[in-house]
Amino acid sequence: MPTTHPTPYVTPDTTDTFQEPRRENCPWCGSTRLRTRIRASDPLRHRPGTFVLDQCRDCGHAFQNPRLTAEGLAFFHRDFYERHLAEFTARILSDGAVRRRHRATAYKLSALPEPESWLDVGTGHGHFPEAAKEFFPYTSFDGLDPTARVAQAQLEERVEEAHRGYLMTPGTAARLRARYDVITMFHHLAHAPDPRAELRAALTALRPGGHLVIEVPDPRCAFAALLGKWWYPYGQPRHLHLVPRANLRAELENLGCTVLVTDRSAPHIPYDLAAALALALAHAHPLSRAMAAPLLDVAAIMDHALAPLLRRTPFSNAYRIVARKNTG
Repeated sequence: MPTTHPTPYVTPDTTDTFQEPRRENCPWCGSTRLRTRIRASDPLRHRPGTFVLDQCRDCGHAFQNPRLTAEGLAFFHRDFYERHLAEFTARILSDGAVRRRHRATAYKLSALPEPESWLDVGTGHGHFPEAAKEFFPYTSFDGLDPTARVAQAQLEERVEEAHRGYLMTPGTAARLRARYDVITMFHHLAHAPDPRAELRAALTALRPGGHLVIEVPDPRCAFAALLGKWWYPYGQPRHLHLVPRANLRAELENLGCTVLVTDRSAPHIPYDLAAALALALAHAHPLSRAMAAPLLDVAAIMDHALAPLLRRTPFSNAYRIVARKNTG
């Protein structure tokens, strides 16, 4: 009978196939003026290892340091998404709330010219394309995702074509060159090993005059400072980069885009308090978790009650940029 070996885990004091060497400069601007923003363990699965998020003192870019290798990222994506993400998300956001959010986002984007083809990057199970079809009935929706969920989305006819991986995966952007009128990236760029390369690949797949829609966690959110490592959008170990709004806007303009919309209000997700409490309780004794269940309900109520106010303040936890690829 063949001998099996357990999958290696990330440890805080070694560099193995799951971690790259620590870098001493910012991957966005090259500055060596770094500070450690958080140190966090795997919050849901209690596995060995500490993940560090550093921030550049010059441009504000936050990044995982040392970064997971491709093998490590694939391992944590697979394990997290298939067995934990849906369960955890259900504690803080109902399926109905997620559907309403997708529908509201699609309605906002219905102001765009009617597209012939649309690629949803980081589509997961394809729930956003499913919602968007109500407002774009004549548009062909495809999906791309680093996990196998995109194949299931195709089987369930939420997307017409399924692409596995990242846009920056060798050959993917060239194969999809100038194929889409709209490309959406909802909370995807934080997972990309190289966000600049992912943006360039997106613009390769976008037709001239087409629209790129990006929504990401805002690293300047006041909740990040207030809640520390319990701020859910830190997303360790899955989130590799948190890009400040000014950096992303400047990069899109440098790549030949016109930024049409920058929105910090609508993208806010009312889950900060409930998610922080749920993450903290994940480390508690099962009896303590059961006793604290009513507190989760109270935190969720506070998140939603305060959302109309918070989304207009520095406590908004995400931002959205709509950019048009220039012609010529």
